Amino acid sequence: MSYEILASTVSMSRKDWLKIRQTGLGGSDASAVAGLNRYRSPLSVYFDKVQGEPVTEENEFMYWGNTLEEIVAAEFSKRSGLKVRRKNAILQSKEFPFMLANVDRMVVGADEGLECKTASAYKSGEWSNEKIPWEYELQCHHYMAVTGFSAWWIAVLIGGNQFIYKRVPRDQAIIDQLTAIEEAFWKEYVIPQIPPAADGSAGSTETLKALYPSSNGIEIHLSSEVEKWVLQRDEADETLEAAQERKDEAENRLKALLGENEVGRWRDIKVTWKNSISSRIDTKRLKAERPEIFVEYAKESNSRRFSIKKEVM
Repeated sequence: MSYEILASTVSMSRKDWLKIRQTGLGGSDASAVAGLNRYRSPLSVYFDKVQGEPVTEENEFMYWGNTLEEIVAAEFSKRSGLKVRRKNAILQSKEFPFMLANVDRMVVGADEGLECKTASAYKSGEWSNEKIPWEYELQCHHYMAVTGFSAWWIAVLIGGNQFIYKRVPRDQAIIDQLTAIEEAFWKEYVIPQIPPAADGSAGSTETLKALYPSSNGIEIHLSSEVEKWVLQRDEADETLEAAQERKDEAENRLKALLGENEVGRWRDIKVTWKNSISSRIDTKRLKAERPEIFVEYAKESNSRRFSIKKEVM
């Protein structure tokens, strides 16, 4: 056995769980550290470990994923014929102590485990044929790295009415590379408490919003590094504008082909230009004519508007 039990999770409080979670990288951290997670970034993982509290709060999707875990596990056993059991503990790799695992289930009588997931119906294409999203592929390999197991099963309930389960065989090349990435992250950033650079991912965007929700009103002098990133942003803007113009041209050509018709077809292509009616409140008029109602129902929100401009020196 290549792991040891770091702590029992039976009756463990969330506060204690978060404290232990700070001592290493878990399965859900693996893909983010490797830069292959669409929702989290190395920066968000870093602050999770250093601060102890997740930068982003639990959302509805995460809540229902946890709530439906028991149902997914039971359905997996029913369909696969494999018996699974809980492992109410946080596991720690003996060889690489910074690698932790809080697994959903273990398969009885085999060196295999089970990860339970839920997904939106819009994500069904990500699970078609033999595909598994990279976030979960690396999560399974992280667990195999910690436990030494030869395979990991993943079961997913899609849209509440489609159930899929797949076996992920151990790939030592992936495990070796993932372990090296996690070790470098832990030693270069977490231990010395040096945050990794922000990248262009949604995870970094959300992390920065959560860390710095409001400004203090103070002006500071920035370093020359600013020029590099302003230039990159300007170049990206030009590329986006050109791409948007090409996209608009293509859509306008298609609209011209449709004319007053709603639907057009060519072989397997379907183009639509439908009528759409929407009602919106004229807030400017409401504020002017019925200010008491506007004040009663107005909802104040706090956000930071980012902008760049070049001043005449």
